[in-house]
Amino acid sequence: MPATTGDRPIGAVELSIGGMTCASCANRIERKLNKLEGVTATVNYATEKARVSFPVELDPQALVAEVEKAGYTATLPEPPKPEQGSAEPGDELAPLRARLLVSVVLAVPVIAMAMIPALQFTYWQWLSLTLAAPVVVYGGLPFHRAAWTNLRHGTATMDTLVSLGTIAALGWSLWALFLGSAGVPGMTHGFDLTISRSDGSGNIYLEAAAGVTAFILAGRYFEARSKRRAGAALRALLELGAKDVAVLRGGREVRIPVEELKAGDHFVVRPGEKIATDGVIEQGTSAVDASMLTGESVPVEVRPGDAVTGATVNAGGRLVVRATRVGSDTQLAQMARLVEEAQTGKAQVQRLADRISGVFVPIVIALSVGTLGYWLGTGEGAGAAFTAAVAVLIIACPCALGLATPTALLVGTGRGAQLGILIKGPEVLESTRAIDTVVLDKTGTVTEGKMTL
Repeated sequence: MPATTGDRPIGAVELSIGGMTCASCANRIERKLNKLEGVTATVNYATEKARVSFPVELDPQALVAEVEKAGYTATLPEPPKPEQGSAEPGDELAPLRARLLVSVVLAVPVIAMAMIPALQFTYWQWLSLTLAAPVVVYGGLPFHRAAWTNLRHGTATMDTLVSLGTIAALGWSLWALFLGSAGVPGMTHGFDLTISRSDGSGNIYLEAAAGVTAFILAGRYFEARSKRRAGAALRALLELGAKDVAVLRGGREVRIPVEELKAGDHFVVRPGEKIATDGVIEQGTSAVDASMLTGESVPVEVRPGDAVTGATVNAGGRLVVRATRVGSDTQLAQMARLVEEAQTGKAQVQRLADRISGVFVPIVIALSVGTLGYWLGTGEGAGAAFTAAVAVLIIACPCALGLATPTALLVGTGRGAQLGILIKGPEVLESTRAIDTVVLDKTGTVTEGKMTL
């Protein structure tokens, strides 16, 4: 039954979002969806999911269309298929890892030559250009592609800053090398902590362009790896279930995949086997190890009429169980859903970071334009003005602002699931900082679960 708000029935759906590259993207999609009448949406950049509440008369495809209008992709949920989940993160990481490795290998000597005067041989600036150009073009391609998509939709994100800053630094360096004085043999970059004004025609910024690209690619890679590890906790939880089951058909046992099991089917569980799904015992007595569910290491005695839970282990005799809940209705599936919802929600600190990142990019671009205008207005010349404006863009790429909080929450809830702790949501995880006392009743299992004499 759908929920209701007043007299209006409300439905809920979780969309998988594609194409997001920073927290500003999530913020933009969230605003787009929330503009629809009766729609309440929360978009999480770390999990690439959007939880949407909407009036039941609204076609969910309209939500997908609204996301696509913003320049991203969205898909409606499909039935969970745990066995397909293991290969997906690896496919996602491989191209990003290759791009990162190429960028780091090429960027390190560029940064070293720019920062260490002893390495600046006669034509070092041209070698820097040869090494830095592939980093900006190939390594930074995801940022440039995202910035172009944002431009076509009249918006700006962190990728816009990265793309603008690195392209501007490369473009200025090309101008200084070919049209300025930076390309002359024997040109050197001094390294000191003092600030002196110049027209910039003798300076190149290839180390900034290559370094920023490599550092932000590294951030994207570690973020993707953290998401993969947190997702592994959810996959491990789903893997706890049985893979196949012996169903009674016409008095005979027929082995079928557990996905084909239906409510009302009678199935056999032998000693040592996992119970395939939630059900009620029809025949047999045994002891069931339910430690994965309750934490209690001592097996529980069961007899006909007792309820049993899927993924628990039959430790004793042969049982015949009538399935009562299958698929997404089982307790194990609900536990997995709880972990996933905890990773999809947003804590208060994350909402604050998202709000800041949503307005940060336009402010930085406005500051850069203002810097350009100020320097031109003071008569310092176009070179000095452009140098200052580019500097503002290059240093203002704080992807960690929108990345650190959701990644920390994602890893925290995922690690909790691995350790047997189900965290209901990021708000709960955030509130644990105020805990000073933990109270357990007599069933709270805080031991290792290994009995000794």
